[in-house]
Amino acid sequence: METPREPHFFKPLFPGFQSGVAIPLDFYAKHIQGAEINKPWKLRSDASDQIWEVIQEGRTLTKGWKEFTEAHDLRIGDIVIFKHEGDMVVHVTPFGPSCCEIQYTHPHIVKAEADADDAPTFSYDYCFLAEVTPTNQKDDKMFLPVEAMRCGALNQQCKEVKLVNKEGKSWTARFGFSESDGAYYINRGWRKFCRDNICTNGDLFVFNVVGVGTTTPLLCVCPERKECTELLIKHFSRIDGSIASTSRN
Repeated sequence: METPREPHFFKPLFPGFQSGVAIPLDFYAKHIQGAEINKPWKLRSDASDQIWEVIQEGRTLTKGWKEFTEAHDLRIGDIVIFKHEGDMVVHVTPFGPSCCEIQYTHPHIVKAEADADDAPTFSYDYCFLAEVTPTNQKDDKMFLPVEAMRCGALNQQCKEVKLVNKEGKSWTARFGFSESDGAYYINRGWRKFCRDNICTNGDLFVFNVVGVGTTTPLLCVCPERKECTELLIKHFSRIDGSIASTSRN
């Protein structure tokens, strides 16, 4: 197969995307690996004449990437296409959740109002804690907390979800609702997610639910953020309290 003159890849933006973006392994091996060490990427877009220099560490774009995302008002749910033009110059084209290219007013880099009405409103206001256990791995079934019923991104008609790790890789799993337990659950996919991410019993994940209620929800492993930390603190506080109570008896 002929290699394209301007090879490109795309990345959907998940929670925590501002901390860095991973370059796909195949793209890195074919077009980046072996390039001049420590040479920064030069990102440009149609929104401005400015060039943003972004540092590559391993296969991840880090320092300078956050400034680029802020200048372009990138958000969770956007999709970004990176087109390598040579000599580490990369043209970046952002698309909104509606899958339409984002238009910007010039010369100020601000999203045009035209596509705002077409883009669905995503819900990022619900996080929950999931623990890997011998039972849920054996049964390939993991229940969400009952409070998940209040999350607008989920509904009882939903038949599948995508589990997304911190690197942005996703796994499709079946999704259902148990009338007897009054709770949503993930099955036929949970065990594979745990195995592929080399999980052990007792591992904890904080999932951030992303969706609109009418599309396949994303259950994204939460990056380091306040809401996630608070959930973990509460969890370990309950454990410590239980141990202390037991030791007094």
